[in-house]
Amino acid sequence: MAEVEIYTTPTCPYCHAAKSMLRDKGVDFEEISVLDPALRQKMTERAHGRRTVPQIFIGDLHVGGYDDMAALERRGGLDPLLAR
Repeated sequence: MAEVEIYTTPTCPYCHAAKSMLRDKGVDFEEISVLDPALRQKMTERAHGRRTVPQIFIGDLHVGGYDDMAALERRGGLDPLLAR
């Protein structure tokens, strides 16, 4: 299974929804809190300037935020990425 990283903040409802979706699929992920400004900067650089959370990465691929991941799931594209 592909390595999944998700940048979050503790109170973000979209972060909770993204983590719930991944857990429901049985996916292990690394959660990175961006309360630390240095980690938020790293996220912003990796996410091509996007500063909102969550920002989700599957392997080296930037999936985007929760809405992007949910749309990918609806199109049937999430599981193949996770299986890599």
